[in-house]
Amino acid sequence: MDGMSLSAPARPGTAPVVVGAGPLTVEDVVAVARHDAPVVLDDAALAEVRRTRAVVRALADDTTPHYGISTGFGALATRHIPVDLRHRLQRSLIRSHAAGSGPEVEREVVRALMLLRVATLATGRTGVREETLRTYAGMLDAGIAPVVHEYGSLGCSGDLAPLSHCALALMGEGEVRDAAGTPMPAADALAAAGLEPVELEEKEGLALVNGTDGMLGMLCLALHDLGALLVVADVSAAMSVEGLLGTDDVFAADLHALRPQPGQAVSAANIRAVMAGSPIRESHRTEACTRVQDAYSLRCAPQVAGGARDTLEHAARVAANELAAAVDNPVVLPDGRVESNGNFHGAPVAYVLDFLAIVAADVASMSERRTDRFLDVSRSHGLPPFLADDPGVDSGHMIAQYTQAAVVSELKRLAVPASVDSIPSSAMQEDHVSMGWSAARKLRRSVDGLARVLAVEVLTAARGLSLRAPLEPAPATAAVVAALRDAGAAAPGPDRVLAPEIEVAHRLVVDGTVRRAVESVTGYLG
Repeated sequence: MDGMSLSAPARPGTAPVVVGAGPLTVEDVVAVARHDAPVVLDDAALAEVRRTRAVVRALADDTTPHYGISTGFGALATRHIPVDLRHRLQRSLIRSHAAGSGPEVEREVVRALMLLRVATLATGRTGVREETLRTYAGMLDAGIAPVVHEYGSLGCSGDLAPLSHCALALMGEGEVRDAAGTPMPAADALAAAGLEPVELEEKEGLALVNGTDGMLGMLCLALHDLGALLVVADVSAAMSVEGLLGTDDVFAADLHALRPQPGQAVSAANIRAVMAGSPIRESHRTEACTRVQDAYSLRCAPQVAGGARDTLEHAARVAANELAAAVDNPVVLPDGRVESNGNFHGAPVAYVLDFLAIVAADVASMSERRTDRFLDVSRSHGLPPFLADDPGVDSGHMIAQYTQAAVVSELKRLAVPASVDSIPSSAMQEDHVSMGWSAARKLRRSVDGLARVLAVEVLTAARGLSLRAPLEPAPATAAVVAALRDAGAAAPGPDRVLAPEIEVAHRLVVDGTVRRAVESVTGYLG
């Protein structure tokens, strides 16, 4: 797994995202991060930025120390910095904090965190200059992505190292990639885009790095991706229930109304819609069928996927609250007060990032169990062992399940929470940290892994449905089988190299083809 989440090609002409007129949405973040939507700064927001910058300028000449303006940072906040060293103070902050290490972070993550920092700067609560904000937004529009590294954030006092590497580029220092992905010095990229490097003034360095933007950006991307994958999980569950001669009676709306969990009702409705009109299902709706109950992985699919939906909804509420926030320390309040605070602590975001990794692991675990049932002749109700063409000579989908199991095992390890592991820093001044960045990084791997597990289930279920011929599957599941066939996968037959077919199925899951195929029959799935 490479940690990449669901994506789509860049869309030229994507509508601009207005920053400063109100809270951004998850869709705004995805549009800018993935599809290079342009950013427009709201005029009223710029006026507020100018007003609060005047407050900071007035404090810069005050003989009383003010944190981040005329003092050092963190455990060094007790030192009062003379006026002639204050610009150097801001530069030194960025240079020293740009201390990331490890592999490069994905471009979409860098763009997401840059957008969210622009959004906080545009609230006027940080005290930066208008030209600093405009240049940062200009970097986004020019497609300049600073090189940010995997390690360096503890998720408290902001995503310090990642944001510092972005601020370093704003100063014309460090390495970036241009819109084409070509690595180059930041100064060259700024010049090519017609942007002047920013000479940081009082408080600006601190304002550029003191936010939870990296972890929040990754949460927004994960919310978008998991929402799509949970629909696919309902589709793959329906395909498996149908192909394993299970019953759809347990998905009836009145049964699920007895336990009024909203996500469960949505998942059950989706599965009913996907299985509707199935000749395979009707073939065993007779007294000759002696099965009383299906296994949990079939019967309880709405309870698991529904619980995942409800957890996703909770995470979305946390994200919406955070998207409406102005995270910095200190902040310039509307009445002109400049106050220290702890809003940079990433705990609220870190918790839901960890919750979603649990969700991804459990939905994937149930999917793998359904796949395994197709391959076991004692549980597949008449299908050949491993769905093989000539069992013994052919191995069918035997090792596809191994691949699934390996991914699920990885997902279980990734479900171990990061947010409970605090390591004190800054000479015990920052003695409790959220580890939200780490939670976000592992969630990206979890999202990718879930997509791969669901792809194997879709591929296996499609083969199982085909092997029920001459019985026909439901129109909606037949549409998925046809989409796979059109892409060169899923047809029963002698063994062939299976990896390319798994990759085809994965691509059709992540690019939305599987969902579109089903919805061409069912209409919109919740």
